[in-house]
Amino acid sequence: MERGSKDIVELKDLISRAAHHLKRTVAVAGADDNHVIEAVTLAIKNNLANFILFGDQESITKLLFNKGPEYVNHPSIKIVHSNSKVDACELTVSAVREDGADLIMKGNVSTADILRAVLNKDNGLRTGNVLSHIAVFEISTVNRFILLTDAAMNIKPSLEQKVQIVNNAVTIANSIGITTPKVAALAAVEVVNEAMEATIDAALLTQMNRRGQIKKCIVDGPLAFDNAVSELAANQKGICNEVAGKADIILVPTIEVGNALYKSFIFFAGAKVGAVVTGAKVPIVLTSRADSAENKLYSLALAVCCSGDNTFTV
Repeated sequence: MERGSKDIVELKDLISRAAHHLKRTVAVAGADDNHVIEAVTLAIKNNLANFILFGDQESITKLLFNKGPEYVNHPSIKIVHSNSKVDACELTVSAVREDGADLIMKGNVSTADILRAVLNKDNGLRTGNVLSHIAVFEISTVNRFILLTDAAMNIKPSLEQKVQIVNNAVTIANSIGITTPKVAALAAVEVVNEAMEATIDAALLTQMNRRGQIKKCIVDGPLAFDNAVSELAANQKGICNEVAGKADIILVPTIEVGNALYKSFIFFAGAKVGAVVTGAKVPIVLTSRADSAENKLYSLALAVCCSGDNTFTV
């Protein structure tokens, strides 16, 4: 795998990398939640970012105090009261638009509310690009990161949308040191079958990449999952190319496939993960209550790494 000069092979290395970026400010929508405050305080301990916490001021203050009195008036934390969850989402987006924050984290608010604020035609953070979810997995049995997209945003993307999803994932891969990521366009089989739309799209994406329409990566497909990630499986089927068995990015054809793989990695393979939504003006961290504090920290670190100009301070 071709990587940059600052190689990272474990998600904990992302934290160190993010800590050496210019300090970013994270706007958190709905910070009045113990899980969110835990992630925020962990990030501060690791010198990842500054935070603006939107939500019920009294609740946020109590939660911070419970984590340690030093966090109540911490220089890296600013609390802004909001009257409702919808208000918190709108204030969070406004903080980015007014250059007060560099990225967004979803707290104790619904995904629909935060995305509605982000995608607002008049006051949102639209760029004209497709928003997509990219998860970076550390799996103990694999000697590289596996990036999975899209497991959360796009239900059944069109070919045009898949191109943008690949471009979004390549940008994330570049931000963590993978300079020319290998992209496997997933399907159930390795040959084009006109009855299986995923195989047709995969073949078209491969050809578009070869003709320079998709840049800064190597795309191949259709590939079944085993032949995308296992060289042994690929060799047994006689599939020999730069991507087969060595994929960095797994592009799934539908959200159901992505969701199943995402949860299988975590529950069956014990994977660690950091994930962001990209395609808006700034990265968005969409953590859930099911995420461990460690994985929430990795998501914040990933968002910091791919935000702004990624300038190092060292």
